[in-house]
Amino acid sequence: MIINHNLAANNAIRNMNINSNNASKSMQKLSTGLRINSAADDAAGLAISEKMRGQIRGLDQASSNAQDGISLSQTAEGALNETSSILQRMRELSVQGSTDTNTSSDRSNIQDEMDQLTKEIDRIATTTQFNTKNLLDGSMGSAVTTAAKSVDTNKSLLGSAGTAVAAATTLVGVEDSSKNNLGIVVGDKVTVSYVKNGALVTSTTTVATATTLSTLSVASGPAIASGTNGALTATAATAGFKGGIYGLTITVKDSTGTVKTAATNALSAFAETTSAQDKRLDGSATFQIGANAGQTLNLSINNMSSSALGVSSLKVGTQSQASAAITVVDAATAKVSAERSKLGAIQNRLEHTINNLGTSSENLTSAESRIRDVDMAKEMSTFSKNNILSQAAQAMLAQANQQPQQVLQLLR
Repeated sequence: MIINHNLAANNAIRNMNINSNNASKSMQKLSTGLRINSAADDAAGLAISEKMRGQIRGLDQASSNAQDGISLSQTAEGALNETSSILQRMRELSVQGSTDTNTSSDRSNIQDEMDQLTKEIDRIATTTQFNTKNLLDGSMGSAVTTAAKSVDTNKSLLGSAGTAVAAATTLVGVEDSSKNNLGIVVGDKVTVSYVKNGALVTSTTTVATATTLSTLSVASGPAIASGTNGALTATAATAGFKGGIYGLTITVKDSTGTVKTAATNALSAFAETTSAQDKRLDGSATFQIGANAGQTLNLSINNMSSSALGVSSLKVGTQSQASAAITVVDAATAKVSAERSKLGAIQNRLEHTINNLGTSSENLTSAESRIRDVDMAKEMSTFSKNNILSQAAQAMLAQANQQPQQVLQLLR
């Protein structure tokens, strides 16, 4: 019998400590609801779940970013909605001013309202902001390294005998796209008119046998030349908003002054293919719509000022000015509508992005939960087992401590 080393007691103490530690760990897991409370609980699981947590929080913030992107585009589109309304009113005034039932005084009053509407377009362009960031003044546009010239293209013309039209094609031989001769003859007068920096510019040429399409080019105005695939192009003489040409029309009249409608319509069928642009730095917005680097969406908004739309200082003081203004305002309305359409498409895209981010976050959270969270029912069973074992070890320790008392029996 040994009293210096009570091995049974040592064994009971060791097991009691083990059971107590296990019960303590189970209690910690039950109190926090987490299976992993420190790296010691599951080193690999901790590393994986921390990475997942970073992704989850990134996805949630990206969803918030996308919501802000929608708000920004809605702010811009809402402002452009008012710009569209203003342009509709300007067109109405242009139609009103283009009839000669108006007196000069009437047209002066119409011009006053046109000027105020133009100023309001500029005010909207310069003051529309989101979080103090200007949206419509061109500062959010993509980079323009060199100021661009406006270019209008006419694809409805053919040369004689159905050949591709060229700058050297004579006016007398010009045909429409259906190969019908436009009926332009020697002695007809062809007037090129366009709006530049708000002012109407006209130039009239009397048709001769050798008069070509390039002859219609106007000094300091559009240069008429043949483009690709036989199209006719009219390029502004100077670059930038102020040098842009708008509302280009070519009117053909016979010797009596009667407009030749078919020829006029065919020659005037120009559509803007390159917008006038001023030089500017890149200001397009980048939205971070993903949890990781590079998961972005870019948005650029063009300049929506009156000069960029071609309606700056637009005149309606005469019948010809007002008539030209109708075409110019139509082109400006098309530009605003195109920008609004782009903003609407971005909003719809971002809404799908938010839905996708929400789904990804939910699924990743579920995966992280399986790694990090504790199964309460299972852990409660483990805690009960460890608690019972700890109590049993305490009882066995008490029994082991009684064994040395038996030595006293030998001393009696």
